[in-house]
Amino acid sequence: MAALLRLPEVRKLVGLSTPTIYRLMKKGEFPSSVKLTPNGRAVAWHKTDVDAWIESRLAERGEVA
Repeated sequence: MAALLRLPEVRKLVGLSTPTIYRLMKKGEFPSSVKLTPNGRAVAWHKTDVDAWIESRLAERGEVA
């Protein structure tokens, strides 16, 4: 089962603000969140998706995590 990260954990991992995360999501440049409740007020991100995004940022710079 995939681990889910809530927004505070995602912000800490990627070092971005909430508005920036949502702006990148809207542009398709950050992983989409998963709705945890029917109304969508509670969301989370798959840890594997966030980790892959971080890896892709490092790869662009020629770095390895």
